[in-house]
Amino acid sequence: MKSHNLSKSDISVIIDKMTKQWHIELSKSKTLILHEIDDNTHLITGDNITSIQIGDSYLPFLSETALLEKFPKAIVDAGAIKFVCNGANVMRPGIKKFTDFQKDDIICVVDEVHNKFLAVGKALMSSAEMSNITKGEVVKNLHYISDKYWEAAKIIKK
Repeated sequence: MKSHNLSKSDISVIIDKMTKQWHIELSKSKTLILHEIDDNTHLITGDNITSIQIGDSYLPFLSETALLEKFPKAIVDAGAIKFVCNGANVMRPGIKKFTDFQKDDIICVVDEVHNKFLAVGKALMSSAEMSNITKGEVVKNLHYISDKYWEAAKIIKK
């Protein structure tokens, strides 16, 4: 896996893109390291931030709980945990509670018992639309515990 430090101007561009995509103010970072997972996917690590870059999209990494707390949430029941942790999209019947979000927002999937972050995904509809349905896919699962990004991060941190 190739890794290299990013320049100050690259860091600024990336932080700006994350801020726009996530609708969250991020503090400026002095150091970011880009780790190449494959041609289109990178893990970005640095001061107080770890994220995944897939093409032009950025996802917060699941170990970044302070950052994840700032995102909208879908809280799922115990029956959904196994499926979500295996990469399945989140279905409406498994969601017990949720905060406000818009279609295409990045949202976190949290288990209702232990309040642990299980996955990061993209909302397939707004929370307002979701409250009017009882079945169907609601969140596209993009990053979950023990996926290829999770495993790549373990290698990097060694």
